[in-house]
Amino acid sequence: MKFQMQKANLLAENIRVFINFVYKTLDNKNNPRSYSDKVYQIKLWIEDFKFQSLANELTRVNQVTCDEKYTQLLVERLIKGIQIIDEYAERNYEELFIFTGKLYTLKNQSSFFHGEE
Repeated sequence: MKFQMQKANLLAENIRVFINFVYKTLDNKNNPRSYSDKVYQIKLWIEDFKFQSLANELTRVNQVTCDEKYTQLLVERLIKGIQIIDEYAERNYEELFIFTGKLYTLKNQSSFFHGEE
């Protein structure tokens, strides 16, 4: 049970890291405009799927005890958003390759809650 809590908290932390990475990349003034438009689209999906709220809720639910059903529901919501962002990053790989590593990490960690590996 404690292992599940640690996995959920690690996933929540990596969600926050991904969000901050996207925001910092978008705020970087040295990016070409076409590139920042694509990053802005990722930012919109992050806000649309409420990644920050999902990360906060994952942390809250798994701080003291593990609510496996609710954690599973939160992870399923996260996976929906990650799939869309990942497909977009693959289609625009030349400009968005920098995000593929973090997306891979999120997909891999979220798959632990589905039993896939």
